[in-house]
Amino acid sequence: MSQQAQTRPDKAQEPETPHLDFHGTTPYEDYVQADVLTHLQHTLSDDPGEMVFLVTTQVMELWFTVIVHEWETAAGALRRDDVPTAVAALKRSVRQLEALNASWKPLGQLTPAQFNSYRSALGEGSGFQSAMYRRMEFLLGDKSASMLVPHRGAPRVHAELEKALHEPSLYDEVLRLLARRGHAVPAAVLERDVARKYEPSHEVEAVWTELYAGDESAELARLGEALTDVAELVWRWRNDHLVATRRAMGAKTGTGGSAGVAWLEKRAQKNVFPELWTARSHV
Repeated sequence: MSQQAQTRPDKAQEPETPHLDFHGTTPYEDYVQADVLTHLQHTLSDDPGEMVFLVTTQVMELWFTVIVHEWETAAGALRRDDVPTAVAALKRSVRQLEALNASWKPLGQLTPAQFNSYRSALGEGSGFQSAMYRRMEFLLGDKSASMLVPHRGAPRVHAELEKALHEPSLYDEVLRLLARRGHAVPAAVLERDVARKYEPSHEVEAVWTELYAGDESAELARLGEALTDVAELVWRWRNDHLVATRRAMGAKTGTGGSAGVAWLEKRAQKNVFPELWTARSHV
């Protein structure tokens, strides 16, 4: 018997114990900042359901942050005529939007009594005051200078939102790319005030109709489908928000003084990237 055979163990060696002794915090903590994240929950009522509401809302804020990052990446790539990088970022954001929308599940079946047990803890707090969600809406082309008003007391946040307000939206960058590729996007659209809400254009609808009537595998058609995937999930987000709110509080005035369900119903009726939807009727 060879020396190698004699020294081979009968059993597979047990895996080595992970390194456990670190100077200071662990590398995981240094990178993830888990201790910070898990100590940000300061409930204001004795109701156990408030913790679920608070953590779920904080998770949503983190997803908003990731999605804004992806859409800004896509917008930057479109400015450079780099459609593959833009499409890749949009596709990543689709998976992130799916995760964001799933965040409604812990809150989606709240009864009025359950919500009322800690609703007073919110005071005048409301989701429409979320600065990161507002940046998402601005990137989608839903601009409004009035939405900066709630953030006047937070200079850094206000400055970031003001910058986003005056920058081209993701859809503006798409339309500029289409024009550079020779499509008949009207000058009125290309030269519009990007700090104002985007309004649908029949000429832009005609451009998308032409693209969808052509080769489905073409680069711009695939860009259109990636944008449509995003738009669909934003629509689902708004509808899930509407349903969860309707179940929890009916038609009462929302926290923060909004019209509650009536305001959310109005939001849910609006399509993101509108001509991508209306063009389909003409293909």
